[in-house]
Amino acid sequence: MPQYDAAAVRERLTAERDRLRSDIYERTEGAEAVLPVDPLNDSGGMASDQADDADAMADAERNQAIIRNSQALLEQVNAALARLDAGTYGICANCGKEINPRRLERAPYATLCIDCQAKLER
Repeated sequence: MPQYDAAAVRERLTAERDRLRSDIYERTEGAEAVLPVDPLNDSGGMASDQADDADAMADAERNQAIIRNSQALLEQVNAALARLDAGTYGICANCGKEINPRRLERAPYATLCIDCQAKLER
């Protein structure tokens, strides 16, 4: 039987899910949204500085990378919540052994025990 407090895990995962959703919203539609810049189609009416365009493009690319990372993490959190509901949370998806509770504390969405993770990374 896995050794974890299901209510505490659910609370932690739900809080992380809500944080990620909020971050994704803010970066895509909210106040922090960084729109891509098209230096060939500058409709600002003023002369565009290439350095400003490069900075804006870098900001937009960085923002897109953060969004992709947040979306991937959100998928992992949602999958962990589904495993919690199914009663399979804390069980290695590869070997079926219990995942060390300390590993789950660090990465509550982990699907593999440390041994299977190490094999995967080799």
